[in-house]
Amino acid sequence: MRTLLRHDVPASIVVFLIAIPLSLGIAAASGAPLLAGLIAAVVGGIVAGALSGSPLQVSGPAAGLTVIVAGAVTELGWAGTTAVVALAGLVQIVLGVSRLGRAALALSPAVVHGMLAGIGIVIALSQVHVVLGGDPQSTPWRNLRDLPAQIAGNHGVSIGIGVLTIAILLIWPRFVKISLLPGALIAVAVATATAALAGLDIARVDLPDRPLDELTFPRWPDAPPLRVAGIVLTIALVASVESLLSAVAVDKLHNGKRADLNRELLAQGAANTVSGALGGLPVTGVIVRSSTNVAAGARTRASAVLHGCWIAVCVLLFAGLLEQIPLSALAGVLVVVGLRLVSMAQIKAYVRHRELPTYLVTALGVIFTDLLTGVALGMATAVLLMLARLARCEIHRSSPAPGRWLVVITGTLAFIGSGRVARELAAVPPGESVELELHLDYLDHGAFETIQDWRDAYERGGGRVHIEEVHDSWFHRATSGRLGVNRSQPGRLPRFLGSWAQWISLNEQRRDAMAAGIDEFERSVAPLVRPHLAGLAREGQRPEQLFITCADSRVVPNMITTSGPGDLFCLRNVGNIVPAHGAGDSSVGAGIEYAVDVLGVATITVCGHSGCGAVRAMMDGAAGPDTALGSWLASAGTDLTGRAHEEDCIAANVERQLANLRTYPSVRRAVDEGRLELTGLYFDLAEARMYNVADGVRSPVSAL
Repeated sequence: MRTLLRHDVPASIVVFLIAIPLSLGIAAASGAPLLAGLIAAVVGGIVAGALSGSPLQVSGPAAGLTVIVAGAVTELGWAGTTAVVALAGLVQIVLGVSRLGRAALALSPAVVHGMLAGIGIVIALSQVHVVLGGDPQSTPWRNLRDLPAQIAGNHGVSIGIGVLTIAILLIWPRFVKISLLPGALIAVAVATATAALAGLDIARVDLPDRPLDELTFPRWPDAPPLRVAGIVLTIALVASVESLLSAVAVDKLHNGKRADLNRELLAQGAANTVSGALGGLPVTGVIVRSSTNVAAGARTRASAVLHGCWIAVCVLLFAGLLEQIPLSALAGVLVVVGLRLVSMAQIKAYVRHRELPTYLVTALGVIFTDLLTGVALGMATAVLLMLARLARCEIHRSSPAPGRWLVVITGTLAFIGSGRVARELAAVPPGESVELELHLDYLDHGAFETIQDWRDAYERGGGRVHIEEVHDSWFHRATSGRLGVNRSQPGRLPRFLGSWAQWISLNEQRRDAMAAGIDEFERSVAPLVRPHLAGLAREGQRPEQLFITCADSRVVPNMITTSGPGDLFCLRNVGNIVPAHGAGDSSVGAGIEYAVDVLGVATITVCGHSGCGAVRAMMDGAAGPDTALGSWLASAGTDLTGRAHEEDCIAANVERQLANLRTYPSVRRAVDEGRLELTGLYFDLAEARMYNVADGVRSPVSAL
């Protein structure tokens, strides 16, 4: 009860004050009885509010349906339109029961916002005629065509009231931040008071003296069934999409319970069924009232329900006061509301995301044709733009050295781009060495055949082609899947995991593998790591760990620890050996002392690996003491002769090197002070798995 009185009741009053002028204005713009807008506001508040899946959303008549309703009223009459509204509500209920709430959000937001922008301009074009003292025409084009003559004509007193309303609406929010005094209410109140005090002879709101006796009940429209079904579906779908988008937007305004979109569809369907049955306008969730509700401090759905109750009380008890409102004041409100549906923030967002054509085509289609045609044109534009992006690729051709060519294709490569690819590849001089680099997120069969046919023809002409794929292997998967074709290039690992043998041809390996690798690094990897390396260059290295491992070419420390530049201070030698302090060799000891005393590492790890040649040599005694290798292995201090199990020997060697580490004063001092930890690891090459080594026992690191 405390929450209701402290938060929901004040918020409901604020929303009620906004809803009154908007509901009357939307009814006037729709060509419906003004009472219909108030009925929809009451039903939207009470029925939709009570059942809503979005607790803080406020429903009522919306500007987004004005064009559709106006067309239905012209074609079917008002009684027929109310029947259509009720049927549209039943369709929404079916959609909600079918749990299709989120499916409505699959429509491109650019189409939805373009539709609303078009509707807003249509509303503004029609209502500006009312502000100027005239009558709106039947179509937007006629409103636009007749606007110059209307501006030049005799406007009477209505233009003054309309301009006053618009001016207050534009100025009020800039200077007054009191939520209990919404701009629409103040503008209409001032305009009404001005007209009354000046005794102006001006068209005003006309409501029935006894509203309950003047309700318009539905009557089946006198129109072909297919036409009726089309209008029903249009109202149902547009109202559903607008309500669901509003619910999603409201979720972003508060931290409370998220919207249940399927339940919201049921609530909107029930409200539209009741509103149509009572002779009201269609109901949707309205972002203007909903955002005001949240800003005013509402906490529960009680605010929306109460705002509907206040409107009902106002209609039943204060209809005479509402009849003092000039129609040109309501028209001024709608001109501003309509123009605000054209959001510059949304336009800028669609420019950034390259969706402006969809937005503009939809808006212009709604303005110059009709709503359904405009939405259909917008959806077609969205699909075409999507296909164009899917077929987009970039092709760069260069010659890094005489007789060598590099062709890089990036993006999505579909059959639509095959002609361009064929032209670029055909421009490569015959008989030379070509590196074709594919950075593709998709490759369809038509584009694959284009590249494959070119390669076959180019190699028949004496040229050499090497195809390399980065990030994925669309081409090589397609190649391996072709029956009866024997290719010399198997599928490859990504370069950062593969060796030269996996991505450079054998001839290149023999000649300039290192140069090719450096070139690849500078072209593909350097741009990604340059900012990080630049920071390390400025700030110096601060690694957390000293990593001592074998010099074996199969062991890649950064790969098996998933680390990068600046993470590991590495010492590598044959057999991951740490000669004891004072044993004669000082190279490893110098690295240890530098890591502990200068870099301040927190961990020293000794990592052995399966298949270690140094450990085998220690087991077999193969390296004589008079050789450099034998002398080096002897410095390990590990006696492995006669042992049978290689894994145990490798673990024993790791533990021995950990013991040798403790002979260094700097290491011993840091361990005693608790700022250094010593660990042992065993890497199984065949399994590509790391094990912890402690007290002669190996256990998976991931299990610790």
